[in-house]
Amino acid sequence: MKVFKFEVDEAYAKENNEMLRDNNRFKLSGSIFSLVLLVFGGVMWWLADGAAWGWISGLVFAVLALIFLGVTFVAPQKMGSPQELYDRYPLAPAIIVEANARDAVIMALVNTNVDPQIPPRWGLALRTINRTGVHQNKVGTQVPVAAVHGQRATKDPHHWLQILPMPITWGTKDKDVVNEARKSIPHEQWVLLEKHRNRYEEVKGTRYNMLVL
Repeated sequence: MKVFKFEVDEAYAKENNEMLRDNNRFKLSGSIFSLVLLVFGGVMWWLADGAAWGWISGLVFAVLALIFLGVTFVAPQKMGSPQELYDRYPLAPAIIVEANARDAVIMALVNTNVDPQIPPRWGLALRTINRTGVHQNKVGTQVPVAAVHGQRATKDPHHWLQILPMPITWGTKDKDVVNEARKSIPHEQWVLLEKHRNRYEEVKGTRYNMLVL
């Protein structure tokens, strides 16, 4: 599975790429939680009325707030820009397996091997999306995606535990680009994905929404 190179519409991606929007929500939540920790530490210090335990409590909460704030802003930066995100992860086939009024569920065929050079170890990965972009929100619609690698298990560092499908259409509104991405995926991969479409409920029942075939 190869990376699909295209020019990402950065402004469009920031508005429509739900992975980036999730990161922004994480930053906001982290900032609020850090502020709560600081306020709580200040209250503890004030209630202590100069006692040593108040100073210690205030200092502990202040340090925790700074650590949490640091993690909140450093972790999302590792993701990079929308262009870097699409340039980093391999192209994969996905189809809509559930279409609702406000969202859809896509299921992708992904290579669960960390090493892309060895024969693929196929898996099915799910993601609920709110924006289908240029695609019709209809069961069976083909959606080319970038397979964003998530977690790995300590006991099995050679395989991904979680992979998140990220639609190409979250990076561009150009139908020709999305169609080119769809055609770039080998036909046999689309066939294999379609063959396992009825395993949707099995995938949904897994811890990380990913089932190894």
